[in-house]
Amino acid sequence: MSRPTGRVLTLLDLLQSGGVRTVAELAERLGVDGRTVRRYVDQLIDLDIPVETVRGRYGGYRLGSGYRLPPLMFSDDEALAVLLGLLAGRRAGLTTAAETASETAAAKIRRVLPAHVARTLDTVLDSLSLTEGPGGPPRPDAEILLTVADAVRHHRPLSIRYTDREGRRGERLLHAYGIVAHAGRWYVTGTDPGIGEDRTFRLDRVTGARPLPGSFEVPAGLDPADRLLAGFATAAYRHEVTLRVHGTPEHVRSRLPASVARVEETGEGRDRAGGRWLRVELRAERLDWLPPLLAALDRPFVVERPDELRHEVTAFAERFARRARGDDGTDDGE
Repeated sequence: MSRPTGRVLTLLDLLQSGGVRTVAELAERLGVDGRTVRRYVDQLIDLDIPVETVRGRYGGYRLGSGYRLPPLMFSDDEALAVLLGLLAGRRAGLTTAAETASETAAAKIRRVLPAHVARTLDTVLDSLSLTEGPGGPPRPDAEILLTVADAVRHHRPLSIRYTDREGRRGERLLHAYGIVAHAGRWYVTGTDPGIGEDRTFRLDRVTGARPLPGSFEVPAGLDPADRLLAGFATAAYRHEVTLRVHGTPEHVRSRLPASVARVEETGEGRDRAGGRWLRVELRAERLDWLPPLLAALDRPFVVERPDELRHEVTAFAERFARRARGDDGTDDGE
């Protein structure tokens, strides 16, 4: 049984409003061609929804007589959880480009809330602060997200149209292993079967996706989220940095998460508190943010490379010492 996409559900909503809808009218409302409308109708029929074909000059499609979607019932707590989830998802960038879909869903639920539940919701919203403002990062198209998700689930190759960060457009082949939401953005990770290399694509930059014939095997034990974070940590940047830090992996990870750096044990210098020498590797476009971070770690460290970072650390320490002595050149008076 096929899985309904956003436009298929919109088609069902249009048919539920009653009467016969022509193919041309449905195509215009959905923003697709007539052939795609017929394919969407077939998907509804696959879901045992009785869509009837009306022949003739003014023919088209209509729902079978008496058909209605079964009611969906929420408890008070469930309704509040759904509404707050929709709000938080929009603010955090974890919704699709179909912004109105989450808004209309929230409005439908809110219209049928009992008065005391609506007042509870207003109380929560009045006291709630979110660090992410409205809008946020670009979001993926709902149809593309569902197409990619279906390919991930059924291990189907994909052809995607992609625009990279330089604005270059092209067609890419992908064996998609998983979809990852990270820091307000959606990504798909996988392998390019033509060259056998790992690939990660931002879904908001994918302008088209279509499944291809065939299937593929996902490597055993693969974790798409780990692959994404490791890719961020090893991406090509201006500076390659290697440090040795004496501490626990947990403490180092609190300042240098997996998306920023790789942390490995060296087997040297373990102390009673569990600290030991760790090798930290990361890549960065700039180095000026690293000295304050290393100071915040408050652990012994050695800069193995690059030399520029040693100079940055030394300069930072000298500035810090001057400010502690009060001779940094600023004036305390008015």
